[in-house]
Amino acid sequence: MKLICDGLDLSDAVLKVVKAVSSKAVNPALECIKLKARENYLLLTATDTELTIEKKIKADIMAEGEILVSGRLFSEFVKKLVDSSIELNLTGGQLKINYMDSEGVFSVLPASEFPKLPGVAGQGFNIDTKDLRELITKVSFAASRDDSRPILKGILITTEADKITAVALDGFRLAICNRKLKNIPQNNARIIVPERILTEISKFLTDDKAVVTVGIDKSHIIMNVDNVMITARLLEGEFINYSAIVNVKNDKKITVSKPLLENSLERAAILFKNTSNNLVKCDVREKTLLITSNSEAGNIKETVAVKYEGQDILIAFNSRYLLDVLKSVADEFININIDTPFNPCTITPIKGDDYLYLVLPVRIFG
Repeated sequence: MKLICDGLDLSDAVLKVVKAVSSKAVNPALECIKLKARENYLLLTATDTELTIEKKIKADIMAEGEILVSGRLFSEFVKKLVDSSIELNLTGGQLKINYMDSEGVFSVLPASEFPKLPGVAGQGFNIDTKDLRELITKVSFAASRDDSRPILKGILITTEADKITAVALDGFRLAICNRKLKNIPQNNARIIVPERILTEISKFLTDDKAVVTVGIDKSHIIMNVDNVMITARLLEGEFINYSAIVNVKNDKKITVSKPLLENSLERAAILFKNTSNNLVKCDVREKTLLITSNSEAGNIKETVAVKYEGQDILIAFNSRYLLDVLKSVADEFININIDTPFNPCTITPIKGDDYLYLVLPVRIFG
């Protein structure tokens, strides 16, 4: 294998695919990036078997070939290169990197040790990059971090007609986000993707003018975005039937300024920085929401103007759960829908169904 490529192109590709390199691999090949030189391109691939990232760049190929090189070392070295022209040359069982008047040499492994990658040729759909990024970021915080319920460490993705929905929950809060597809898939999809992988994918979704092409089969999802191919293994199992959870009777509606409420909660939560206590009490009245927090460090009272029709109610929440929701919402005003101090509250937009969040209250006595 021998080729010449642009240094910036190589650095960009390496820094993208290295995100899929395994850091705890039993198989040394999973700690490597695969370099494959063919025709007029260099294909870089890395996988930890759950996440695979591939990136193709233009190259002047003088000798075709493929090899494995340490992902961490190669990426650390390549990102320091600023020369416009880089030569990669596999010779004597080593990979030589020539740049300017210097040279780097790396040990390699045979490409045959790299795992066989899945090919996804199932149903698919197209979605705007911005919509997919928001679909992920607006629900990912609600996915479980508990290994005892691995299915809840995933995000449920469903499609129906031209609508795509993402759902995440951890037993204390639930997040739903809806967006439009660019096309109507032939079949409805229902898959569960690990949250950590979708969060990693969201980092690639930077070009708001781009469209992401998505393919799905029984065990994998594949996304093409900005000339990067990302393949992820799906979680197996049944997601919780959340429909009954969100169809709660909440006939008391609080309309409030999202920025004002968020700022008030952040100030109230200052007392909890060095404690495990995150409880805030919310005293809801006709025109005001009184937020109080208490700890050994002191107490804080915040008054927020609201629009509310109904009986006065005192309800308590984990402030972090509420703040996670508010930080994911860009709207100026939101509705908070409640029923009793013991029933879940839902947070929805003033108009439409772009999102729905559900947060369990904390029971208080006395």
